[in-house]
Amino acid sequence: MGESVTLSTDLWQQNAELATAALGHPFVRGLADGSLATAQFAAFIAQDAYFLEAFARAYALALAHCPDRSGMDTFADLLAGVRNEVALHASYAARLGIDLARNIPTPATLTYTEFLLANAAIGGTGLTCAAMTPCMRLYAHIGQALSRERHDQRYQEWIDTYADPAFEDLATRLEQLLDRYATDAKRAQAVYQRAMQLELAFFDAALAS
Repeated sequence: MGESVTLSTDLWQQNAELATAALGHPFVRGLADGSLATAQFAAFIAQDAYFLEAFARAYALALAHCPDRSGMDTFADLLAGVRNEVALHASYAARLGIDLARNIPTPATLTYTEFLLANAAIGGTGLTCAAMTPCMRLYAHIGQALSRERHDQRYQEWIDTYADPAFEDLATRLEQLLDRYATDAKRAQAVYQRAMQLELAFFDAALAS
């Protein structure tokens, strides 16, 4: 008999259409072929920097609420991993003249961050993982896919960050936490799907900026 499918794998497969839509999104295609306007990329970086602060706080809440030492250690590593993304955004902000201290979140950004923090505050460890995993898995998926394409890539640094095996490792570790702690598959499914939908809305907002 074959091995049973994990919850994280099952949820990713259930949301394959959303993942395909994200990879084919005009914003992502603009990153891939370098056609994305600098102003749109700058707006995206500004919003993503705000999002990453909330993402880090969600990890911190997950660490605080985690029921065992092993999970606490993993959440601490995942929180540390956010620093690499923060450093990338700070570098882009400096080059593009973005004042992150004056950054104002868009409605799409607020909707997503409030969703994350609400789950991290009251959803329990399993649902926190379900809310956070789509971002990590989707960006690893996009980064790896774009790294295999052959374009004159203005945004190679961004692509390389998410194509990096180290980022894949972080995504996998979060998926393992999801598999360990999510005891209500139906609720996890709803939260996971909502996070995937919010990722697409985030790209929509970036393209409209």
